[in-house]
Amino acid sequence: MSRLKRAQKSNLPEEIKAAAWRLIAAEGASALSLRAIARQLHITAPAIYNYFPRRDDLVTQLIIDAFTSFGNAQHAALTSIDPQDHVERLFQLGQAYRQWALDYPERYQLIFGTPIPGYVAPREQVMPAGVRSLSALVGVIETLRLAGKLNAPDFPKITPGFEETIAVWKSFGGQVDDLSLSVAILIWCRVHGLVLLEIGGSLPPFGADGAALYSYELNSINKQFIQE
Repeated sequence: MSRLKRAQKSNLPEEIKAAAWRLIAAEGASALSLRAIARQLHITAPAIYNYFPRRDDLVTQLIIDAFTSFGNAQHAALTSIDPQDHVERLFQLGQAYRQWALDYPERYQLIFGTPIPGYVAPREQVMPAGVRSLSALVGVIETLRLAGKLNAPDFPKITPGFEETIAVWKSFGGQVDDLSLSVAILIWCRVHGLVLLEIGGSLPPFGADGAALYSYELNSINKQFIQE
């Protein structure tokens, strides 16, 4: 049986996406092309066009899949933790963030790293999965605020002109206080920086494994924002 027939008998869209991730891992996202994937799968390019007419359509689906996987991992991290244990919830959420990135570095880079030249993500398609992926963190911070334990005095206000960005987020993620969303974004920025450096092997003198430094930062975040 030919590779094409085997793919057709299984699930060709999933075969195509799996091949795309292999290509990204080997050569980087900028090398992604439908013809390269067709060569890897030993099928014709038109067989791919039936599912992904353009490269950008495939990239969009990869981004949605990556955000979905990341969001699932974030929400799963909270399932067994007491909703009132704010310290543990925020700490374990941060640990799950790093672990997912280490498990799926190509996916992490695609959604949070260097953009693909010439590609612009269609907001209406990508935003639902993207917002959900960070909604666990936003929810934890909002719970802190509602419990009167969010320590964020004199936190900067949203810069005038960017209110629409917050409104768009809320249209997909639901209503949440601006302060909770803003604090969550700052926390994301802090953990993102460490994770991105670790994936890129740029954490000296702390070594190739950034676990200790990362845990230190998570504890620092807890001490800063959680009022006991």
